[in-house]
Amino acid sequence: MGVFTSKTGLVMGVANDRSIAWAISEALYQQGAELGFTHLPSPSSQRRVRRLVEPRGARLILPCDVQSDADVARVFDAVRETYGKLDFLVHSIAFAPPQELRNPYLQMSREGWHLAMDISAYSLLAACRAAAPLMTAGGAIVTISYYGGEKVIPGYNVMGVCKAALEHSVRYLAWDLGQQKIRINAISAGPMRTLSAAGISGFDRIRDHFTQKAPLGRNVEPSELGTTALYLLSDQSDGVTGETIHVDCGFSVVGI
Repeated sequence: MGVFTSKTGLVMGVANDRSIAWAISEALYQQGAELGFTHLPSPSSQRRVRRLVEPRGARLILPCDVQSDADVARVFDAVRETYGKLDFLVHSIAFAPPQELRNPYLQMSREGWHLAMDISAYSLLAACRAAAPLMTAGGAIVTISYYGGEKVIPGYNVMGVCKAALEHSVRYLAWDLGQQKIRINAISAGPMRTLSAAGISGFDRIRDHFTQKAPLGRNVEPSELGTTALYLLSDQSDGVTGETIHVDCGFSVVGI
């Protein structure tokens, strides 16, 4: 028995065992949650995700192209058919064309900007809109951000702009969803070695600076992101919505 026994959630964004979404999933599994998963619509992504979640007995594992409203609707129709309801949603999706990240933000193409914003920010809105009708008794939603949405992180470029949009979307969605007793919050994580981070120029330098500046003198552990998500998705945070919670060993509170 655990805090999430008899509760069902959908996790969008697991890429491999280093994903923040997977750290959250492991914490949820430890507390008895029933989880469904989406993955990128590619054979390699499907293999990686299935290798992780099939041993856990996941009953729903589906590809999802978040740029397609029809595909998002198909996924949540499958959630309804499989589980009948949804108690919580984990959204951990972001993308920008690698060549765009290598260039200064000033050189960002219009096409690349729209693609990054669509996948990294609008996908949250699309997922929330599809999930809400399944949260008939209320629910909770968590998405993943980063400090580059608040301050300039050289090399993060357009992803910082996307995270800024994501965090403000959380606030507006909190207003709209609150009428249905659905809460939504963001976790602003310290720099993690994920598949997405591989495309950020100077990522190792960012991590080194992080440990030097953070009051705790270290980087955040994946398990710490998982336990924070447990709090935000559970009844223990019933009065919390529209917030961005920093899980970064205090990095964001230090000026110099």
